Amino acid sequence: MNSATLSVVGPTCWGQSPRRGCPSPPRAALVEARAPIEEVTLARLRDSSSAGAGPSSTSRHRADDMQAEAAAMARAANASVYSADLLSTKYGSRPIRVAQRALEISAGLGSFAFTLWLDQLRGQLDQNQRQRAVHLRNTLTRLGPTFVKIGQGLSTRPDLCPPLYIQELSQLQDALPTFPDAEAFSCIERELGCTLDSVYSSISASPIAAASLGQVYKAQLSYSSQVVAVKVQRPGIEEAIGLDFYLIRGLGSLINKYVRFITSDVVALIDEFARRVYQELNYVQEGQNARRFKKLYADKADVLVPDIFWNYTSGKVLTMEWVEGVKLSEQEAIERQGLKVLDLVNTGIQCSLRQLLEYGYFHADPHPGNLLATPDGKLAFLDFGMMSETPEQARSAIIGHVVHMVNRDYEAMARDYYALDFLPPDVDVAPIVPALRNFFDDALNSTVSELNFKTIVDGLGAVLYQYPFNVPAYYALILRSLTVLEGLALYADPNFKVLAASYPYFAKRLLTDPNPYLRDALIELLFKDGRFRWNRLENLLVQGRKDRDFNAKDALQPVLKLLLGPDGEVLRNLVIKEAIQVTEAVVVGSVIESYKLVPDFIRNLIFNVNGTTSQFVMNSAEQESMMELRAQVFRIWELLQSSDNFDPSILQPILQVLQEPEARQIGGRVAGGITQRLAARLLQQVLRDPPGSTSTTL
Repeated sequence: MNSATLSVVGPTCWGQSPRRGCPSPPRAALVEARAPIEEVTLARLRDSSSAGAGPSSTSRHRADDMQAEAAAMARAANASVYSADLLSTKYGSRPIRVAQRALEISAGLGSFAFTLWLDQLRGQLDQNQRQRAVHLRNTLTRLGPTFVKIGQGLSTRPDLCPPLYIQELSQLQDALPTFPDAEAFSCIERELGCTLDSVYSSISASPIAAASLGQVYKAQLSYSSQVVAVKVQRPGIEEAIGLDFYLIRGLGSLINKYVRFITSDVVALIDEFARRVYQELNYVQEGQNARRFKKLYADKADVLVPDIFWNYTSGKVLTMEWVEGVKLSEQEAIERQGLKVLDLVNTGIQCSLRQLLEYGYFHADPHPGNLLATPDGKLAFLDFGMMSETPEQARSAIIGHVVHMVNRDYEAMARDYYALDFLPPDVDVAPIVPALRNFFDDALNSTVSELNFKTIVDGLGAVLYQYPFNVPAYYALILRSLTVLEGLALYADPNFKVLAASYPYFAKRLLTDPNPYLRDALIELLFKDGRFRWNRLENLLVQGRKDRDFNAKDALQPVLKLLLGPDGEVLRNLVIKEAIQVTEAVVVGSVIESYKLVPDFIRNLIFNVNGTTSQFVMNSAEQESMMELRAQVFRIWELLQSSDNFDPSILQPILQVLQEPEARQIGGRVAGGITQRLAARLLQQVLRDPPGSTSTTL
């Protein structure tokens, strides 16, 4: 078949109804079709990577891609959407089927609970933990996809499950039973409206991975020889999870009504989880998620997101770029490739922070099976069925929460829970403050960067448990995401700390983000009791420079804008006071340093008064404080100068600001204050005490 024939067969096949005009495909597990019909490079298929393609070619490719995506959406038009009312109507009229399934679930989980009860009676809970963990994994697997998804969630919650249970439940990520290949191949034909061999020149004899909702084959496209991953949905999955969620939601209603110590709305949490699972059933939606994720985060050289082939994607079939790599949990295999697990985990943490706190759109299921280390050292993200979003207000509040934790400002920490949607505005946070203080005063004996993320999760969890908090779904998914990454890192390095790896990002955002909430948080961090904490600024710059996106120039503009704003009077007064002290420290400190450099015989010749060496009227503590302030200012300037992207134009915003009337007024006040301080110092020196006084001799 030549390329002209292919151009006709392709579009015609997509428009046909299922199986019409398509010969029956071979039923063998391994499908080997004709040799590739046409060599079309992957670069030609992608929007922006066409080698030598002009603007018109790029536009044409984008138009073709959009058209293919629209066709895929049309094929998925009948994809199911979660509706509690529809499930209630459907299964409310099928009491026998509901009772049968309820009995299956009760028997499975009841058997597990009974064995736990026996172990407790015999005092063998710890001794039999591994055996019980295996029992639970097997039980959830037998109960089907819904309970596998629940088990996967538990496998990332060290605050809920012991380590042995987490280890066993983590196998639910990809070690699941498969369904027959013939059913998978028939599904591909029905969904795409073509014979298998007209789409793929070859496809693996069996699945290379099986997940809770589908299984994946490795294939090669007929028209381009591109190696791809083909995910096919499990047959009957909608019916299975629909009935399960109907039963689980009913249990949630009973918990809301009768279990008083659980303060969260259990039904709302179940509905949120069910909506996300149903979204995973629509593979076109997953493809769109992957495209959006790629656009936002794959701009970094060390992050890889596979591309989607829309012409071969529908509601139940997803064809995407094949990624060669090793699971992030396979440390030895990664190291054999000359890579370091911690480098990859750190890439994951930085990418996750951008997801959670910059754009708010994040991968909500980053288990080890969805994170691959590629041979060239990139971190590849897979499986975009479960995504979530952090509300914009909450993104800033999370960063502010870290600042308040560093400052041990527990009142502000408690107020953050309003912005995080943990508490309604009418709830008094005063009783929560002592609980936060009791936990963090003990936990913060070490620096924040040395804290283990799990320690904070456990501590906050204990506080949340005691008070009427309603933990939003996005926050639970954030905890899940970060605990997974920390767990992977701890396998490689038991001393690894997520917060230490995250702090450069927080520092960069505080120094450069113009968001008003973060501006206030920065001021809270840097000023205390009317004094500027230069050590905090120095530490922020040291940490911020570790983030490769840090730009020293960006760190000036938001602060200057805040300083000259209509609400900046209090800050202006503090800055003026500090500017006077800094200038005095630099001038007087320079004089002191110069004095020390003068040879003794010249010093005695010029400064000798009544036969003794001259003295500065300044006690040793004041002199030490002034010299330290001068040294800190110089260190901070050196940090700015040593930035990779330092440019003398960093001073341009200051020069521009100095032209404004408000700035000239500040400058005048600073100059006046400096003049007065230096004049007073000079007068003190002229009228100094006679030799033999207790002033410090230099």
